[in-house]
Amino acid sequence: MPTEPRIPGIPLRPGRLGTGRLALFAIAAAAPLTAVGGAVPIMYAVSGNAGAAFCFLVLTIVLAVFAVGYTSMSRYVPNPGAFSSYIAKGLGRAGAVAAAFVALLAYNAIQIGLYGLIGAILGEFVGEEFALELDWWIWALVAWAVVSVLGVLQRDLSGRVLVILLILELLVLAALVVLALDNPAGGRVSVTGLDPGSLSATGLGAVLALGAAAFVGVESAPAYRSQARNPRHTVARASHLAIVATGACYALSAWALTVATGPANTATVAAVAGPGLVADVLARHGGATLAVVAQALLATAVLAALLGGHNAVTRQLYGLGFERVLPGRLGRVGVRRGAPVAASLVQTGLALAVLVGFAAAGRDPVTELFTWLTAMGAVGVLLLLTLTSVAVLNFFNHRPEVVEARWRRLVAPTLATMGLSVVLVVLLADFGTLLAPGAPGYLRGLLPGLPGLVALAGLLWGLALRSSQPEVYARVGGGALEPVPAPHPVAVRRAGTPA
Repeated sequence: MPTEPRIPGIPLRPGRLGTGRLALFAIAAAAPLTAVGGAVPIMYAVSGNAGAAFCFLVLTIVLAVFAVGYTSMSRYVPNPGAFSSYIAKGLGRAGAVAAAFVALLAYNAIQIGLYGLIGAILGEFVGEEFALELDWWIWALVAWAVVSVLGVLQRDLSGRVLVILLILELLVLAALVVLALDNPAGGRVSVTGLDPGSLSATGLGAVLALGAAAFVGVESAPAYRSQARNPRHTVARASHLAIVATGACYALSAWALTVATGPANTATVAAVAGPGLVADVLARHGGATLAVVAQALLATAVLAALLGGHNAVTRQLYGLGFERVLPGRLGRVGVRRGAPVAASLVQTGLALAVLVGFAAAGRDPVTELFTWLTAMGAVGVLLLLTLTSVAVLNFFNHRPEVVEARWRRLVAPTLATMGLSVVLVVLLADFGTLLAPGAPGYLRGLLPGLPGLVALAGLLWGLALRSSQPEVYARVGGGALEPVPAPHPVAVRRAGTPA
């Protein structure tokens, strides 16, 4: 029987994480500079829509409402860091297998897409600073090699390093906002980027896809529940703080870019500058040194996101192999380090195949590799969020004995399900705006449809396991329901019962 690997994490004893620190770890997982420096310029360039800032505000509200039921249910889930665990308890184990398959597709797609982004960033940065001109895919392969080695060793950046990088990234973004507002294009600060009417323009699907992908990771606070101080309240507060702070950061930064370039020119400027847009604005108004620092931090942020994404997918593969939902070899660990080597090699092999395929086909690393895979991953993540919200509703509806307020168990999950469903439907309807004119026509249906097909395959596989391997099926999303907390004494006295 294989033993579980040592999962890298925050080296703290239980009860040591307060609201602020837990929120910082969740914000760091979302990698704000990667989103603003990488995704937002591409969002403008591909969509031609200047409403990215308002889109982030809408997504922040939807995710904050989602977090109400999500964090409430996390108290009764044995593995609160995995959406499939919620779906297992709320919608059944076959649904959990479907969710696990979608998660593998979505997080693999987002992680692999980042290789295109870091290849473009390093190619431009090294070319400008050191006059060394190399194709993007060479730098992407260098990043792949680093992630492959560290991934086999299951090395994550420490929590302290992540927080230090996060603080530096936020300082760069703060400088971007201040400099943009102090030097607006045309001499006037425009609020067009914050205008709700801007979202009615073309390219809404691209804005929603890349905007939703930018929030991936910010929902991770419940994963640290065992290390949180007073987890019943700390996890919920940290989740909401992380979501609101991240959303505000994205909205302000995205708006600042439209102010600095002029809303009418943002798409054109972003198409030329690509991931270098933030550095260009900083160089123009803050000096070359600040721009170089921003580019270097963007590269390290993307590399950290690549490593974190690799290790997250590796743990998913390991868990499914360990439970025998997928081939058992994926659940094996190395003899010396106890790390899930087989799962790690599968992920790096898949990433290499996709990377080589895009490079051989001469595809663009940013507008195609990064954009296509990130958008497909966003569809998968939104599908997971929607199913999780439905699972929360069903879980509490079938457990009236669980003591949770009506807002947490019914109202908020209902509103979240509706909001997430609307976002997902609009994204699917307008997905074609993410594809360049020369893109193969079949991608218009394949990319957004693949998460649904994978979900169906996972559901069928889960049902097959229930019939053919009931002992494996029984372990899916396993864990006992925590004891129901006793009503508060004040509530008892108000009901007329002696305290």
